[in-house]
Amino acid sequence: MSGGPTPQPAPAAAPQDIEWRLPRHARSVSRARTLLREQATSWKLPDDVTETAVLLLSELMTNAYRHAKVSPGREIWARCVLDADRLRVSVTDASETYPAPRQASPDDESGRGLSLVVALADKWGANLRDCGIGKTVWFELDCRLSAIGTAHCDGR
Repeated sequence: MSGGPTPQPAPAAAPQDIEWRLPRHARSVSRARTLLREQATSWKLPDDVTETAVLLLSELMTNAYRHAKVSPGREIWARCVLDADRLRVSVTDASETYPAPRQASPDDESGRGLSLVVALADKWGANLRDCGIGKTVWFELDCRLSAIGTAHCDGR
């Protein structure tokens, strides 16, 4: 039998990730949005995926800042992982209280953040941290096709 080497499939790109540790402060919400927008540009994410991710990250960061009743000095961690066609964004705080979507009335000035996550994310969830302190709330976005139907989000 002759022939050349058997063609091998191209190896999958390794996941790319970045994490930011920010003080538990209102200004950190804006900072996290800016950092994610810059990273999305570096990864060449489609604009619609970037805008959705920035909005949802802002909501999770706001929840962590406002609702995680923890001692001063605790940080909020934001992490983004790009793995082929999935963007996973997570926010970790020192509170062990799970988030729950609620129905905000038309007059409420807040209370819609987690409902936005539920509506716009392809997947979302929360889990307690393995170390026993705090929780992580996360969402995933499928970025294979943008709204215009052409862009892949593979970070290259």
